[in-house]
Amino acid sequence: MEVHIAQIQGVKFSVQARTHTIICDQPQENGGTDEGMTPPEFLLASLGACAAYYAAEYLRSRNLATGDVSVHVDAEKLKGPVRVGKFRIRVDSPVCLTSEQSEGLMRSVEHCLVKNTLLNPPQIEISLEIPCPAGANV
Repeated sequence: MEVHIAQIQGVKFSVQARTHTIICDQPQENGGTDEGMTPPEFLLASLGACAAYYAAEYLRSRNLATGDVSVHVDAEKLKGPVRVGKFRIRVDSPVCLTSEQSEGLMRSVEHCLVKNTLLNPPQIEISLEIPCPAGANV
């Protein structure tokens, strides 16, 4: 998996994955033009879309529903260090389910790749590329 992010202007960025491009921006009160979601909103969107995928696949594979799954995700901004935490995911089924089907749907959503990534923090390596001429003393 890979994405590429390039600054468009100020705090607005182009985010590319495969052949798809979306805009990441900040609200006007943070110096942006509010033309796209913020990075933390993308995090919530990723978590919610993943949960929605697993829910929809569970319902589809059991011939219970083929559309209209809805997911709501909210979280709180925490300090020490500044981060997003206390995620809450609500999956809205488009159909009535038995208790057994509800449990199955919950088990399916628990397999969400993004959720499991957040619960088992990955290693994050940061590198820096600086375009200095060879032999330059900065």
